[in-house]
Amino acid sequence: MSVHKKVIIVGSGPAGYTAAIYTGRAGLEPLVLAGTQSGGQLMITTDVENYPGFPEGIQGPELMERFRKQAERFGAHVMDIDVTAVDLRVKPFVVRAGDHMFTADSIIIATGASAKWIGLENELKLRGKGVSACATCDAFFFKGKNVFVVGGGDTAMEEAIFLTKFAQHVTVVHRRDTLRASKIMVKKAMTNPKISFLFNSEVNEVRGTDHVTGLEIKNVVEGTTKMVPADGLFIAIGHEPNTILFRGHLETDSRGYLLVSDRSKTNIEGVFAAGDVRDPRYRQAVTAAGSGCEAALDLEKYLEEHHHEPMVENKINAA
Repeated sequence: MSVHKKVIIVGSGPAGYTAAIYTGRAGLEPLVLAGTQSGGQLMITTDVENYPGFPEGIQGPELMERFRKQAERFGAHVMDIDVTAVDLRVKPFVVRAGDHMFTADSIIIATGASAKWIGLENELKLRGKGVSACATCDAFFFKGKNVFVVGGGDTAMEEAIFLTKFAQHVTVVHRRDTLRASKIMVKKAMTNPKISFLFNSEVNEVRGTDHVTGLEIKNVVEGTTKMVPADGLFIAIGHEPNTILFRGHLETDSRGYLLVSDRSKTNIEGVFAAGDVRDPRYRQAVTAAGSGCEAALDLEKYLEEHHHEPMVENKINAA
């Protein structure tokens, strides 16, 4: 037996919870299928200092807990379960989560994107303690420090250049002898006096107990290793959009990010996308939250036009 909802939001994080706040205020009683690891990438972020409204900063998990409580205050029902299958070819749409089956008039997909990691033993332990996948999020904490960036593409060059605004020195580690980045980005990085390069190299091990203290670097050509002191390690080898469930249903770009038109609309009418799952460029909590608002507003308009049910007096486009 299935449970029918006007709105189902798949995923949590700033995008999903913001969409839940807005659709909740519209009286739509959204169901948020947040996943067993709810809260998105901020759940593994210690200090968040660039989210507006928190001049002293805030811990990532605490910020997400506040998002969740605000969504629940406006009538959102949050379930910490993983969606296992969807059928977007029928209406109402079908969403399965383990033994649960739901149908919905509309859906917002906010499943985010996951950073690709090297897979080192100490990497997970030291995330948020010197290991990061977001320079724009964490560079501030490395003022005057010695940091390393792993990667050879445009993202790695952008991260390295941004880090030079704070760090004393940045070393780019790349396993090949040439960079994959565009010529203009390579030139900017190569001519920056605060950036140096270790080619034909990879990080074998991250040292440290409570924070990063050093790295073991292997030369992949010579097979030799060396220990180098380090205060931070930034992984810039790409992100993977969490869209496997929707492939074959929704249009994506070559990297798997959901394609949208008119801000948040996917190729299936009634299905909207918000946050990093559609955004390979910015990947910030504040931009994800903004796109969650956009998706909610677009969804409300869609329901008004197609389901002819009056919204409550407290509409979501009232600030």
